[in-house]
Amino acid sequence: MASLLCACLLLAAAAATSPGRLVPYDLLYADGVRAYFARDWGRAAELLQRALHSYAGLRAARRACRAACRREAAFLGEPPGAGPWEAALFGRVLQRADCLQHCLGRQLGAAPSAHRASHAIRRDFEQREPYNYLQVAFFQLKKLDQAVSAAHTFFVANPQHLQMREDIEKYRRMSGVKSDNFRDLEATPHWEAYETGVQHYNADEYLQAVARLEESLTEALSALEECRALCEGPWEDEDDEEEEMQPGLYEAIAAHYIQVLKCRQQCVLEIATKPGRISATEDFIPSHLDLLQFAYDQVGNQTVAAECAASYLLFYPTDEPMLEKMKQYRTVLGEDTAVTARESIQHYVQRSLMEKKLIYYAVEHLGGTFNDPDLWTPDELIPENLKEKHREDQEKQKQETLDVEGRKKRGPLPFEGIAVTMDSRQMNGTQRVVFDGVLMESECKDLLRLTKAAGEAGDGYRARRSPHTPHERFEGLTVLKAMQLAQNGDVDWRDAKLLLQASEKSRKIIESYFTPGKKLHFSFTHLVCRTAVDEEQEGRMDLSHPVHADNCLLDPEGQECWREPPAYVYRDYSGILYLNDDFQGGGLFFTEMDTVTVTAEVHPKCGRLVAFSSGKENPHGVWAVSRGRRCAIALWYTHSQEHAEQERVKAEELMEQRAVEQDQPDGEEHQEADHRGRSSSELPVPSSGARPTSRRHKPGSDRTQHPKELRARDEF
Repeated sequence: MASLLCACLLLAAAAATSPGRLVPYDLLYADGVRAYFARDWGRAAELLQRALHSYAGLRAARRACRAACRREAAFLGEPPGAGPWEAALFGRVLQRADCLQHCLGRQLGAAPSAHRASHAIRRDFEQREPYNYLQVAFFQLKKLDQAVSAAHTFFVANPQHLQMREDIEKYRRMSGVKSDNFRDLEATPHWEAYETGVQHYNADEYLQAVARLEESLTEALSALEECRALCEGPWEDEDDEEEEMQPGLYEAIAAHYIQVLKCRQQCVLEIATKPGRISATEDFIPSHLDLLQFAYDQVGNQTVAAECAASYLLFYPTDEPMLEKMKQYRTVLGEDTAVTARESIQHYVQRSLMEKKLIYYAVEHLGGTFNDPDLWTPDELIPENLKEKHREDQEKQKQETLDVEGRKKRGPLPFEGIAVTMDSRQMNGTQRVVFDGVLMESECKDLLRLTKAAGEAGDGYRARRSPHTPHERFEGLTVLKAMQLAQNGDVDWRDAKLLLQASEKSRKIIESYFTPGKKLHFSFTHLVCRTAVDEEQEGRMDLSHPVHADNCLLDPEGQECWREPPAYVYRDYSGILYLNDDFQGGGLFFTEMDTVTVTAEVHPKCGRLVAFSSGKENPHGVWAVSRGRRCAIALWYTHSQEHAEQERVKAEELMEQRAVEQDQPDGEEHQEADHRGRSSSELPVPSSGARPTSRRHKPGSDRTQHPKELRARDEF
């Protein structure tokens, strides 16, 4: 053992890539953020760059040491008669641990435990948050090229970040900024090669497709190994951990080992997830082989095409189209020609199946859950009792579908004088409807009067221009802000109350039509106006609101809508109650998933309510408002009570308080109540458009280093 330890020490010394101590990246990051908020831009840029370098160095050291110690302290090959199995096994475990400690200590210049950052800090680096600060620091230092690269690097991983989207557009308009400045400093080689390869494939350029897809597959498998090496970290004991670590030696070992195996299994999702997305590309590794076998066949290389087909069949051995292709290849190559799957793919599949078998055994006998990342996992590998649970989930989903279909047998609407003008069939879709007569002309006029206050209040978004187009001015008013304005005497109480009543009336209509017997809660209510900017309409080609879905991220190219943050995944139904029609454009339209094929249009008018389910079945947008001012009440609803609109609750409390005050006699008591009501309205209320600096942090976490008042936008 002594000779082995010496070898590990020599290996660690040789592996050290840089002399000196590697400062923990979380400390550098904290100092960099402090310098950022102290507006010490030079020091902030230096510390943030050092933090990123330290983070990369730590990951590289862990990968290198674990790979080296796996060779130097291998578990296999113990000579027979070496003693009881426990001593033989754990002797190797101790050697591996000792090798890792010394190797990492030499590379990092300090004890590895000094580099254990908090979960929140690790999440920031995974989501490229340091680049968000870094781009502002570089901008302040007049280093535009570095600022643009940092901004672009952050934006690639956070494409729904509206703040950075605006900053990127500003950079594009700046003189001195070159197109090659927009580069991803954290680019993953396999994704660039994969997307280029797929483009060549779709263009029937098969020679180029083969080269790039082979490159992508090689890089993806390499990235997978790096990810797996990083799984061998400390035990993650978080509050939301699904399993509890049992108190005994073997239970603890088993729990940690299964955590490592689950992490390794999830690595395929990590490499299959494009930066900026949360959902992974399905069958990422098998899809490479499927594309490659066809491309090789097209360029006349049936030998390699057959090899790719055989590799693909390791994942899906009963796939009939691929089995048919294999028959064709054997006919062309000759029955005597041996066709075998690639060795790297054989190793990948065999290892993955071994790990899945261990994980499923642990789930069945020790408890816990496992979200299998692969669609190709053989059915016989899954324990029978877990298969039953899977079938139950499928039955539940089928029953929910039947419930939706049963809602077609609807009762009468809860209010008289309201007519269904168009239903789903007439609108060429599902879960769509248009009602007329929800408001009278006089009520529309009263609410339009309230919108004048919206223009003055500017609630909803910080900028006066639309968040979606520079050719329109956007004005918004929430129900709570309307009540506060009424409390201060800026608007008529009756108009503010009408906003509450009109939105509640719409909720009852939509609930009775789509979900009778199932409660719909308000998710958000917004009185909005979009006004055409007269001098900016010539040659206009954009939309007032681009095509989107309300509870998922629309991916037209992939014909998919990803129900994941930052989309409002809890929203179930949407509605728009129109207040006027004295403008040009501004109509609502629905499309297919391609966002191009229009399936239905709705023209606004006073009292018209259009309602629809919020999912991928209803992509929609708004035509440009080319003249005049379009006003409406935008409504979103949810079945989830925990996501109910809290501002509405406060607004209703203010309205009840107003009713109580009106019932009190004039005098001192009334004045005191009025004074209390006014003082309460002075408390700061977060704007509906406000965004925390990092949406990934849990409520209540310490975010003192990320105050809301400083944004990259403020620095331009």
